[in-house]
Amino acid sequence: MTKLLEQAVEAARALPPELQDDIARLVLQLAGEEEPPVILSAEERVALDLSKAAAARGEFATDEQVRAVWAKRGL
Repeated sequence: MTKLLEQAVEAARALPPELQDDIARLVLQLAGEEEPPVILSAEERVALDLSKAAAARGEFATDEQVRAVWAKRGL
């Protein structure tokens, strides 16, 4: 490991965990070890939050509803 990379890692240790994870993802991406993250739009984040809340309440689609969605797509 180069001196500069050691210095960068040391500086990252002082950052909050979520920033450390951001840096780790960037390093892994640059090293070709990880795919770039998918950036969600504000609308997508809201939809995901609503879906997680519904799942937490145990609200899931019925088998019939799932079949209807697949049929609409021709599958």
